[in-house]
Amino acid sequence: MFELKEELKERARQVKLLLLDVDGVLTDGRIIYDSHGRDMKFFDVHDGLGVYALKKAGIPTILITAKGSRAIKPRAKDMQVAEVFANISPKSKVLDKILKKYKIEKSEICFVGDDLVDLCLMKKVGFSVAVFNACPEIKQSASYITLREGGRGAVREVAELILKSKDKWKGIVSGYDV
Repeated sequence: MFELKEELKERARQVKLLLLDVDGVLTDGRIIYDSHGRDMKFFDVHDGLGVYALKKAGIPTILITAKGSRAIKPRAKDMQVAEVFANISPKSKVLDKILKKYKIEKSEICFVGDDLVDLCLMKKVGFSVAVFNACPEIKQSASYITLREGGRGAVREVAELILKSKDKWKGIVSGYDV
């Protein structure tokens, strides 16, 4: 990964909670329907380990999606996500609830988004991130744009950025080097 500007590192250092959009961030944005009308989504295993690593470091993750899907909850459970908010529009309407429950400030939240429905949260958090293939309006509102696309390791990239800025990445890696 390239060298980050000090301002960006400082924003990442302050993160105590990660908020993620689902479609286009944790998935590649495709929604596939089977012959029974059930949807299927593709998730990246590296993203999942990134979310799990954040949890191990004491940084919970919450999923916020404007669309519900039965595929989200099992994946959230696998990644040990703290909460899932589905069918939320605008997404910013759950922000006050999250701030109170987790006893944090907006400046201590990182949100990763990709499309217009994410714009309302992008502008309200301390560290806003757009995935590489996000729409132009999201990229313009972002503090950071990932090098990887949504559903293709972008969340892992953000997790590593946060953990490295807090000097916790080496500890995570050493836990697997036994």
